[in-house]
Amino acid sequence: MKRVGVFVCHCGLNIAGMVNIKEVVEEAGKHPDVAYAADHRYLCSEPGQTLIKDAIRQHNLDAVVVAACSPAMHEVTFKNLIQTAGLNRHQCEIANIREQCSWVHDDSATATSKANVVVHQSVEKVKLDEPLDPITVPVTRKVLVIGGGIAGIRAALDVANSGYQVYLVEKTGSIGGRMAQLSETFPTLDCSICILGPLMVEVYRHPNIKLLRLSQVEEVKGFVGNFKVRVRQEPEYVDVSKCNSCGECTKVCPAEVPNEFDSGLTWRKAIYIPFAQAVPPAYVLDDRSCLGLLPRACGECKKACDKLGMSCINLDAIVKVHELEVGAIISATGFELYDATKLSEYGYGMYPNVMTSLEFERMLSASGPTSGMIRRPSDGRVPREVVFIQCAGQREPETALPYCSKICCMYTARHAMMLHHKIPDGQAYVFYMDIRAGGKGYEEFVKRCQEEGGLLYLRGRVAKVYEEGEKLIVKGVDTLSGKTVEIRADLVVLAVGMVPSQGSRALANVLKTSLDANGFFAEAHPKLRPLESPTSGIFLAGAGQAPKDIPETVAQASGAASKALNLVSNPTLQREPTVAKVNDQFCSGCGICVPACPYDAISLNTNTMTAEVSEAVCEGCGTCVASCPSGALSLKNMTDSQVLAMITSAVSPR
Repeated sequence: MKRVGVFVCHCGLNIAGMVNIKEVVEEAGKHPDVAYAADHRYLCSEPGQTLIKDAIRQHNLDAVVVAACSPAMHEVTFKNLIQTAGLNRHQCEIANIREQCSWVHDDSATATSKANVVVHQSVEKVKLDEPLDPITVPVTRKVLVIGGGIAGIRAALDVANSGYQVYLVEKTGSIGGRMAQLSETFPTLDCSICILGPLMVEVYRHPNIKLLRLSQVEEVKGFVGNFKVRVRQEPEYVDVSKCNSCGECTKVCPAEVPNEFDSGLTWRKAIYIPFAQAVPPAYVLDDRSCLGLLPRACGECKKACDKLGMSCINLDAIVKVHELEVGAIISATGFELYDATKLSEYGYGMYPNVMTSLEFERMLSASGPTSGMIRRPSDGRVPREVVFIQCAGQREPETALPYCSKICCMYTARHAMMLHHKIPDGQAYVFYMDIRAGGKGYEEFVKRCQEEGGLLYLRGRVAKVYEEGEKLIVKGVDTLSGKTVEIRADLVVLAVGMVPSQGSRALANVLKTSLDANGFFAEAHPKLRPLESPTSGIFLAGAGQAPKDIPETVAQASGAASKALNLVSNPTLQREPTVAKVNDQFCSGCGICVPACPYDAISLNTNTMTAEVSEAVCEGCGTCVASCPSGALSLKNMTDSQVLAMITSAVSPR
């Protein structure tokens, strides 16, 4: 028989405000296996932890139940605590009486009764918990970074500068991401590429970074510290080591398609350089746009290259598959913009002079389609009246994006200021719901834009945009004055929101991690583990996790790199031993559990015809246990007998 100690936390008023703590302690003390029961206002605090440690020694306790908040919050804290007190760390159970009792009931008697049941169940489980030893596995001291935007670049450099090998996977022909498309950055108005360019070059030249462009992660196997990754690299028709970016191949290419880097405002050839400062500084052959590559190449680009004696182009290049072994993975997949064609009320896609914020951004850029001059797409004329519509398709749970993209207020203010600088006699109107300027120096920047730029901010939504002659009629309401507003504009710019990159869901499936309700990568815990995914060893950085600006992206990237370094800097890693185990006497060798395991942790021994679990790979999810028809599989410290004991405790009268 174990001597169990039960400790009930008030959690301030989070629990005590609804649950009768005194009654829970008294009821716990009545359990025949509970040798000691006590409460504390904050068990996770130093005094609270000291209370538990002293009680273990004074009352000779064998196991501990902590009735408090979710185990996601402090299970590790209390397991570490009892280990320092001399107990096996797996002789501790968390009874969640905050999220499962206090927070979900509005009646104290009901919440208290349920808390009593949850505590008694935890006592029944901990009675049957076995002392377990951690699983020790070696660590592959390399890191994979997925995505070559500013988040991926910063994370890769931080890891590489610490002396570890990095594989940087980028699906396009150049690193740089969305930041490379920007003209200036707020609130300092620094040239975007002037900041980003040196970092891109540093990545390319770094001896510890291997850049895989035109590549995507196809498969991830293994476990934290020992991932086996398969990366598919599309054919590199242009040899990066030979190309000197002379551009002769582009001159003779007969195929033209919209240039995605310029948001479709210009055209590019099928063989092209992504942008002037692209890294690697080499041309890319887009075989989907090439007029003759598939099934047969026209060869004009190759002829031009060979004529110069460069021989950079190989039209017979094939797909390459890279098999990588890494200890940690950083996902930095970035974002895309919400499809503005879905906003029919604003006329995007119907009227050429209605454009998105990114299209306007490219127009502002010195390397953009108009060399930094603001022009109407329809006729090239200088616009005098420009309307900026914030929250376009955002904060609309019923019809579009339910969330705020966080950066739109700031870049709209910058756009309006740049309009004033480039067209001093122009007038900018900004329709807004409210202004969100939460970063350092952001509020001051918005005020500066309002004062210097001669902006007219109109608080309200735009109901409709339509064309009348050469003008765009913008109809909305100024909610501060209560008046209807009608503006005859030359140009309308939509501040559309950020959405996850294409392929995020497929990548989440490959990584065996999860997405949130909006399709962004979900973190393990928003406060305690914001840089970690629910899958051990996979970390998150940048706008692939949630909308964020450049400073926040860079900070998160460095944080994710720090987490990855903390992992791969150790030669070995200790994993939780709460994994599946096989009872060979009951195993029939049917093999049903093998494909059922999402982590490929189970194999069938062809000699004994029994299942075998790789403890280093198993995540203890229990899928195999549920699939086993003979009951040969079980989870350590979550056995059938424990579950039945918990059920019996829950339904027994008190």
